[in-house]
Amino acid sequence: MTDHILVIHRWRDRYALYEDYVDHGAHRVTYVTTALGRASVPESAAGIVTVRATDDLRQVKEAADTLSVRFGTPERVVALNEGDLDTAALLRAHLGCPGQTPMELARFRDKLTMTEIVAAAGIGTPAFADAPGPAAVREFADAYGWPVIVKPRRGTASRGVIRMDSADDLAALDALDPEDRIVQTLCPDPVFHLDGLWTGTELGPWRASRYVNTCAGFTHGQSLGSVEEDDPALLGPLGAFVAAVAKVLGGRHPWVFHLEAFVGTEAGTEAGTETDGKTDGKAGGAPRITFLEAGCRVGGAEIPFVWREVHGVDLMAAAVAVQLGRRPELAELPAGRTGGWLLVPSPVPAPCEVVGTTLPSAVGPALYAQVVPRVGYVLPKAGGYEHVGARFRFRGGTTHEVEKSILATADQFALECAAVE
Repeated sequence: MTDHILVIHRWRDRYALYEDYVDHGAHRVTYVTTALGRASVPESAAGIVTVRATDDLRQVKEAADTLSVRFGTPERVVALNEGDLDTAALLRAHLGCPGQTPMELARFRDKLTMTEIVAAAGIGTPAFADAPGPAAVREFADAYGWPVIVKPRRGTASRGVIRMDSADDLAALDALDPEDRIVQTLCPDPVFHLDGLWTGTELGPWRASRYVNTCAGFTHGQSLGSVEEDDPALLGPLGAFVAAVAKVLGGRHPWVFHLEAFVGTEAGTEAGTETDGKTDGKAGGAPRITFLEAGCRVGGAEIPFVWREVHGVDLMAAAVAVQLGRRPELAELPAGRTGGWLLVPSPVPAPCEVVGTTLPSAVGPALYAQVVPRVGYVLPKAGGYEHVGARFRFRGGTTHEVEKSILATADQFALECAAVE
């Protein structure tokens, strides 16, 4: 065995197929994981240390030091979940191993920094500013008008996103835990997520998907879906936008991206917001694309599964290659395939016990996979998009076909839960 590769891992489901990416016989591959994530750690792992939380830097450092005594100092640290990227960067600095540093990661984790970089390149963004407190938000609103969006600069999964319609809402900030925040003007256009690979010189395989409902709405009890877009009149401008953003943020360095953007029309279609409402179908005119934010990672929710199961391409493989210092290589996505997914939140906050489910029946053949908890199962308080009420995946030939099935599933599925201590 030649070297030690340490993986920070938190998923219970098989979002990443580590044994497909790294030869566990040729390398000493160790894992720092949680009790929930332990179930999907490969049996071929050289060593495993379980911690309470993989975003607890102190615990992860202690685990890494333990593994270093047994297997030597890691030559590489791999982390694929968005919540673990900061920990991995700090751990690399602690261990003195190569890979993305905290400074290099900042443009992908700090929403103020990334928006400043994108705006300086001439790419459209909402008006924005640092928001260290209510006074800064009021000053911004005085300049640009209400409503505004305030959110954590390092937030994930729409955590802490607040819409403020007037100065009366500023008091809500005082009730929140202190952290760095950014304020932006509200953009009324539908939100898309754009996922794929920037090779360092050009745009690799990528897909554009439109949210059905919104990420922020999901935190308030609404279902959240996504359907891949097949309209060529929209995909052309979106491709140019993705390439421009990927180059500005990544430069000559390859990276796997999960971008989000507002997509409307020059005529001013108002079909949804970042915080509430549903999005409609295709825009009817020249698209207006506005940058929202970017992540240097594979998208969350069911995106890794849809890429593998619908398109036959594993985006996680490219992300691991980048973190190992290898050249990422992915096949082109086959034509004529459209994917989508749906998440349904638990009706009461976790932890909660499932006491009943009503499964979808007449939703068409596009629904091909579902993760629905059995009655009696206790949904853990784990955060993120994995441990939610239920998860569904879809595939078909067109956007319309897949979206119709997503909406039907959301309408027919029901989950009953009871709170537990």
